[in-house]
Amino acid sequence: MELTVAITGASGAIYAQRALMHMCASSAVERINLIMSEAARTVARVELGANLGEVDSHAINEWLKLPADSKLIRAHRLDNMAAKPASGSHVQAGMVIVPCSMGTLGAIASGACTNLIHRAADVTLKEGRKLVIVPRESPYNAIHLENMLRLSRAGARILPASPGFYHRPKNIEELVDHLVFRILDQFGIPHSQATRWQGEKEVGS
Repeated sequence: MELTVAITGASGAIYAQRALMHMCASSAVERINLIMSEAARTVARVELGANLGEVDSHAINEWLKLPADSKLIRAHRLDNMAAKPASGSHVQAGMVIVPCSMGTLGAIASGACTNLIHRAADVTLKEGRKLVIVPRESPYNAIHLENMLRLSRAGARILPASPGFYHRPKNIEELVDHLVFRILDQFGIPHSQATRWQGEKEVGS
């Protein structure tokens, strides 16, 4: 399948990194259209020490530990409104915005397409494809909640960055992967079952 992944300037760059790494490792994913905002690059540098510069293929592959010559990910400029994800005639499985800032959420909810992330999300909704939005903010104010409700009614799946703990994560990656695997589930992408609920066990078992 082909997907579009957008990364905005909300905190939680590790969610995007781990989601992309797992997608790239899956034989089900053939192509990823990647769109990053300038703020997203700043957050990735602050939180993960990543130097993504102008988001060229070499920097992305290095960030995701992919072979230098990998063509799996195609990075698109935020201002490139002629990129493939901007057109509904370019068929793909859907789009995920991880993490999604409240500014991006509000722009999509209002239909204001001022950059490629907004436009690609709008196209995904109008074509009836799956749009998964991973908001990372706390607490939510009434405007945030109303925008999420509006997008949910328009067909988007709101998947907040709220990882579970029942799999007893031993490190940050295991905690993050719990949420990442929920994202992959939305597109039917196979993954490890390590964080999936297995049912309550009897005491002492």
